[in-house]
Amino acid sequence: MPYVEVRGSSIRVKWWGGEYILDADGRPTRKKKYESASGPSAGVPFEDEGEAHDFGLDREHEVRHGKHTPRAGGRTPMGEYCWTWHEAADLRPNSERRYKSMLKTVIVPYWARWTVGEITAVDYDVWKRQIKAQYSDNYSSNLLSLFKMLMDDAVIKYKLRGESPVIEQRRRGRYSKRQIRRIKQELPFAAVHQLAVNAYHVWGFTGWAYIWTIAFTGMRPPGEMVGLQRRFASPNWPAADPVAARGREAAKRYKGMHALRVQHQSYYVDHVPTLAGPKYDSYRTLVMPPFLHEIHEALLASHASPWVFPAMTGGHLLTTEFTQNYWRPIRDGAKERKPRPQYMRHVRPEIPAVPEMAGQDVYRLRHWHRELLDEPGADISTVAKEARMGHEVAGMEGVYSKVTIGMEMRIVEYLQAVWEKHVVARGLWTPPFPTPLPSAPDGGVPPQFSELPVLGEL
Repeated sequence: MPYVEVRGSSIRVKWWGGEYILDADGRPTRKKKYESASGPSAGVPFEDEGEAHDFGLDREHEVRHGKHTPRAGGRTPMGEYCWTWHEAADLRPNSERRYKSMLKTVIVPYWARWTVGEITAVDYDVWKRQIKAQYSDNYSSNLLSLFKMLMDDAVIKYKLRGESPVIEQRRRGRYSKRQIRRIKQELPFAAVHQLAVNAYHVWGFTGWAYIWTIAFTGMRPPGEMVGLQRRFASPNWPAADPVAARGREAAKRYKGMHALRVQHQSYYVDHVPTLAGPKYDSYRTLVMPPFLHEIHEALLASHASPWVFPAMTGGHLLTTEFTQNYWRPIRDGAKERKPRPQYMRHVRPEIPAVPEMAGQDVYRLRHWHRELLDEPGADISTVAKEARMGHEVAGMEGVYSKVTIGMEMRIVEYLQAVWEKHVVARGLWTPPFPTPLPSAPDGGVPPQFSELPVLGEL
């Protein structure tokens, strides 16, 4: 039961907050830890002993039903809580860096004068309006999502608040037009072929292979593409898989077929190119149509890089200005480059623009791959398409469905038929295969690869 104390003109109520006093070793003793209040809210005293007693009963009710928030926890400064939360969060390097930046530049400077328990829904709405007025739609959405995570964890995980100030409800007040996604322009096969031709003139045979690999596998650029290593490409995998049991299992399943393994993505961590698991841990095997396997076979035989798609200089593609020096000439076209003795630059013909891709990034080709699988007559199951894209199937279908070898054989047959229909039958231009190196490397791990840090490999 709560205990009410009257001291002169002030009234205070004490109640057990559900915790015990700890000893010197941090172990709970039998002594209960009491909390107290001199009013229903800060600066407002109790009117009489009855109100104080009822207030204590309400707090004890919350304790019994697991809804009590220790008053000391709510007094934690927001600046302290934000950085403690960030340190405790299990995040990928990209997310860790992005969240740290948003906390440092926006969230902590604004909320530093609040404690965790002081923030009200009105305070949040005022901040939300300022954020939306000051930043882009994408960045403001990311900021609000991060703040919601902070408050949700403060309520559910760390018990610093009774409820979150981020209240989601149906639209009320001034009407705002619904944001509309950018409309994707129709991308015919001829436009994808022109991108591949342009890539060949900009980047050589590697560029030709790069465009067709995204278009016919749906791999995520740039991360999964720049992180694809020689040993996981279809000419070497599964024989070169570093996990022997996985390699044997795959060799048995894909006997007579070709497949590559999406095992990593690559990005910068502390200014160092680093390998990590693919986005959402979407490790997967992608069956390859014969024409694409032959392209990869010729490409790997032509260079000694540990990466399937090396840069023009032969180094890691991640270290280049890819958008400026690779993608924009491929997409937007470029003037002819004639031989000039004073410049050691790649000579190339005039490159035409691909108007259907104007303003789009290379990720559009991943979307195109999914559209290709959705075409009438493709006859590919939803579970096989989602698995190929690295997505999970929601609901009961995702629980009970499984990608069978028959489904994957159908994907190979369909993609090969698309190539033969649009390229072979129409006689579209294809480049000659490059001259192989005198001694092409096998699927092992070159010494320089072993020096790269690897995060989250399975």
